[in-house]
Amino acid sequence: MKDPTVRGVVHLIEETKTFGQKGFRKRLVVLEQSKGTFTNFVPLEFVKDGCDAVDDLAVGDEIEVTYRLSGRRWQKDEASEAKYFLSAEGLSFKRLSGSGRSNDGSGGAIDPNDALAEAGDDDVPF
Repeated sequence: MKDPTVRGVVHLIEETKTFGQKGFRKRLVVLEQSKGTFTNFVPLEFVKDGCDAVDDLAVGDEIEVTYRLSGRRWQKDEASEAKYFLSAEGLSFKRLSGSGRSNDGSGGAIDPNDALAEAGDDDVPF
């Protein structure tokens, strides 16, 4: 099944952040979409080697990102309320217009051993 995509103009590119002893890396890219009367801002996280592919982007580039949704459950202890978190993980991107640098950001390959890679292949409901 084909992974979903989203299009927009790059609004923000954060620096790569590193977490934990194993050096997990992630980098946030925010796309801006004009939806008539309002503007939609879509945050996408690029992880691991995908962080380096984002170096080819510039604010103002129009891109199409292939992504997957990742959800997590967190509960401090059995007595506390469970919280659920959702993120959109950018897998690769294609520049549609912009700075004229490389047109393919497919460096965001995902480790097949990643536990999230086993997520279901259901279509996104929007």
